[in-house]
Amino acid sequence: MGSILIQGGRLIDPASGRDETADIVIEGGRVVGVGPGLRAPDGAEVIDAREKIVAPGLIDPHVHLREPGHEHKETIASGTAAAVEGGFATVCCMPNTSPALDSPAALALVRERASKGGACRVFAVCAATVGRAGVSLTDIAALAEAGAVGVSDDGDALASSAVMHRALEQTRDAGLAFMQHCQDPELTRASAMHAGEVALRLGLPGWPSVAEELIIERDVRLNRRIGCRYHVQHLSCAGSVEIVRRARAEGQPVSAEASPHHLLLTHETCEGFDTNAKMNPPLREQADVDAVRQGVADGTITILATDHAPHTPEDKSAPFEQAPFGIIGLETALALYAEALVHSGLIGWPRLIELMTINPARLCNLDALGLGSLHEGGPADVTIIDPDARWTIDEGAIKSKSRNTPFLGRQARGRAVGVIVAGEIRLRR
Repeated sequence: MGSILIQGGRLIDPASGRDETADIVIEGGRVVGVGPGLRAPDGAEVIDAREKIVAPGLIDPHVHLREPGHEHKETIASGTAAAVEGGFATVCCMPNTSPALDSPAALALVRERASKGGACRVFAVCAATVGRAGVSLTDIAALAEAGAVGVSDDGDALASSAVMHRALEQTRDAGLAFMQHCQDPELTRASAMHAGEVALRLGLPGWPSVAEELIIERDVRLNRRIGCRYHVQHLSCAGSVEIVRRARAEGQPVSAEASPHHLLLTHETCEGFDTNAKMNPPLREQADVDAVRQGVADGTITILATDHAPHTPEDKSAPFEQAPFGIIGLETALALYAEALVHSGLIGWPRLIELMTINPARLCNLDALGLGSLHEGGPADVTIIDPDARWTIDEGAIKSKSRNTPFLGRQARGRAVGVIVAGEIRLRR
C-alpha cells in the first residue's frame, strides 16, 4: 500500500468544520497529515487537486445490492463498482434480499463477499422481522453484535403498531437506528403511482401521500417514550416534511433522508407509462418537490441517500402496473444533488458534503470507525470532486448491471474524479 499526497484541493470536512485549501498525506491506509504545504513522502503518488473539492469518502446509507438471491439485477461487485463510479467510498445495503438479512449468518455472507469482490466498504442493515414478514422480530441484539449498522424491513413498513413498538425498544437497546419504509399497505394496495391528475389521466391506481404521512405520525407517537433513533427513508411529500420538522422541534431523535429523484422529478415523468419513473415511494407533485428541497435547506432533512434499486430491462418492460418499483442512483446522485440543491442556490457545497458524509456516518454508527471525516490518524477514505465537470448521463458508461433510470441523456454538472478507499485509489478519472 503506497503513500499518496493530495495537493492543493479545497478541503471540506464538515465534521471538523474545515473548509480551506490544504494538502493530505496518506500512508498505510491512514491519513497521516492534513494542512497546507505538506511534503510528499519518498515515492508517494501526487494527486493534483487544485480547483477540486477534497472531501471525506462519500457514504450512501440506503442501497440495494440484490445479493444474495437477485444477482441477475446487481451483485456486491457490480453495485460497489457503481458506487465508486459515483464517488462513494461506503454503502449500506438493505435487507430485502433472498434470503433476507435476518441472521448473523446472512450478515457474514455479505461481509465475506464484499471483502472478496467489493470496490468500496459495505455495511449491512439487518431485517427487523424474520423473513421481513412483519410478524416476529429478529434477534436485533445479536444482529447488532454481528455488525448490523441499522434495522429496517425496507421495501415494506412494519404495519403492526405492536410489532413496531417492540422493534423500537429493541433497536434502541441495541444502539442502532430504526430506518422505516413509510407506506401504509392498506392505502397503497395495487397502487402504481402518485394519486393525482396524471394517474387519473393514465387510468392507473393512485398512491396517496397520506399513506406515507400516517406511518411517520404513528411511529413518532410510539417513539415518544421509547427514544429510539428513528429515521424516515426516502421522504417524498410535503406533509411528511412537516411531521418530521415538528418532531425534531420537540427534541425527538428523528431524522430523514431525501433521494435524487424526489428532489428533481414529478409524477409527470410517468407520462407515456415510462416504467423507469415508477418508484416507491412514487414521484409526486411540484409542491412536494419544493417542500422536500426546503426541508433539506432548513435542516429538517439531514441525509441524502440514493435508494439505488436496480432492475433488469425485462422487468421494467412489463406493463406499468406490473413493473417493479425502483431506480438506480449511485452513479448519478452527486450531480443530481448538486443540480437540485447547490446550483439552485439552496445550500452550498459544505452542506452537501455534510449530508453525504458525517451525517450518514452518525446514523449508521460509522463515525465510531472514523468514517465520514478526514483527520490525522483516521481512515484514508477520500472523494475528490470536480464541481464544474460537465458530462452526460450515458447508458453505455453505467457500471451497474441495470439501467433503470429516467435520467439517461441528462446533462449533468459536478462529478467525482477520484475515490480512495482505505488508502487505495479506486477511481481516477
